[in-house]
Amino acid sequence: MWRKYTHHYRKAQLAAEHWWSYVTNSVYLVVMTMLGQVLSCSIVAYAFSRLNWPGREALFAILLATMMLPAQVTMIPVFMIFEKLGWYNTLRALWAPSFFGSAFFIFLLRQFMKSIPNDLEDAAKIDGCSFFGIYWRIILPLVKPALAAVCIFTFMGTWNDFMGPLIYINDQRLYPLALGLFDFRAQHKTDFGMLMAASTLMTLPVIALFFLAQRYFIQGVTLTGMKG
Repeated sequence: MWRKYTHHYRKAQLAAEHWWSYVTNSVYLVVMTMLGQVLSCSIVAYAFSRLNWPGREALFAILLATMMLPAQVTMIPVFMIFEKLGWYNTLRALWAPSFFGSAFFIFLLRQFMKSIPNDLEDAAKIDGCSFFGIYWRIILPLVKPALAAVCIFTFMGTWNDFMGPLIYINDQRLYPLALGLFDFRAQHKTDFGMLMAASTLMTLPVIALFFLAQRYFIQGVTLTGMKG
């Protein structure tokens, strides 16, 4: 009985010619996207939550309003921009937008940063710490739970992204797993046993990440919005 199931898993690993390139591309996209989201969103959230400057609240309201725009509205303009930049059929088109931040993640981190007492920041300023030093040495270590939530959301979104690679990637060697499974299905005429085995292998990293980081994830979600 178990031989039948292990046979499908071995077949799923060996039958797809580019299986390991799919895995490598997905891991690369996940790492770059997580790095971009964490850096860009945390810096912008720090500016919105801890720095006082004219028009801050109005600009933050505009940022939140962008969340109401459906992705289909910007899909064609963004594609045209990336094509003119020479990013079509490259992985750069999939991870580069993460370095411009996400409105939802900025909101999440801003609410968490607002709960940090101002006394810590004032003490750091008295000691001569710069704004960037406060961000790097004080704020970031205290928002690890929120950053963990951002990383998990980003990991799941990037790992399971199908539409982005379908639009920008034409070379099979650059396919991530989500798009590779679709090609996997087309090549082998829908061998459902093999397809389900490959799909299970694809979901294992997501499940493992959640169990390893669930404490930080739950803490980041529950504490966001609380003021100290």
